[in-house]
Amino acid sequence: MLIDQFAEMLRCPVCGACLRRLPNALQCTADGCAVVFPIVDGIPILLNESRSLFCIDDFVQRRETFFKGASNVIRRVDRLIPSTSANLTATDNYKYLRSQIRRRGRRPTVLVIGSGVEGDGIEVLLRARDTTLIETDVALGPRTGLVCDAHDLPFAAETFDCVVAQAVLEHVLDPQRCVAEIYRVLKQDGLIYAETPFMQQVHGGRYDFTRFTPLGHRRLFRCFEELRSGASSGPGQALAWSVQYFCLGLARGRTSRLVCNALGRVLGFPWKYADRYFITREPALDGASGVFFIGRKSQSVLSDRDLVTQYRGGEYLAR
Repeated sequence: MLIDQFAEMLRCPVCGACLRRLPNALQCTADGCAVVFPIVDGIPILLNESRSLFCIDDFVQRRETFFKGASNVIRRVDRLIPSTSANLTATDNYKYLRSQIRRRGRRPTVLVIGSGVEGDGIEVLLRARDTTLIETDVALGPRTGLVCDAHDLPFAAETFDCVVAQAVLEHVLDPQRCVAEIYRVLKQDGLIYAETPFMQQVHGGRYDFTRFTPLGHRRLFRCFEELRSGASSGPGQALAWSVQYFCLGLARGRTSRLVCNALGRVLGFPWKYADRYFITREPALDGASGVFFIGRKSQSVLSDRDLVTQYRGGEYLAR
């Protein structure tokens, strides 16, 4: 069980104090706090309820949080309809990240934020027997090992060799605070891998808040040295999603939404294949569907004047 194996690195998400193990819970050891956090189906629920959108009782009662379940019929039909999504860079990025992690010595530890379901390309890390993964989410998904909110990560400072936040930061209220938490829990020279949408429609319902341009994404990680960055999905996927969501805009009810969604995916999905040509072209960054950043924790901060010199899009071609 994760809590028994890694108890020494866990901390109270409210005050940061150590936790003590109870039969079916963890309790903060600080006298002024002493909050009790339940363990549900072997999964610790470590939430600071005063600053989270999610409530501990939702998990105790097994209520749906971020992910909404679908009927078996809808899931089967969904698998028959082509998807408008295609992440062409994730597998290569994870291979590069894996090579960087290996340089950090024996048995590096990786924190995966938002891992309730398996992200594109992450199987590269999942297959790495010499790497320890701690997988967290705000939902009880098939891969969730611990429930926590990225705004208040329940871990000691300088704990992890690497943090992965794939398709996460658009779903948090305060991305800057979450990145500050990531910085805090990373060891010296620790690594970050993040993928975040740029030109994408709402895909998390009420839990979808923010988008980043490539430079905006770089500024978010200004306390990290850049190793790699670019488009995770290009203008082709942005166009494919636009076609899908155009059709969704015609829906007037649940049934018509299912029909419009299927129609939009069928009409839009061919455009995603254009990204096989676009994805490595720097001008395509201006219209990318999503962006990625791989970086190393640094003691220096990228200034805004230096930030704007890193623009790599297509606007310069028009001058």
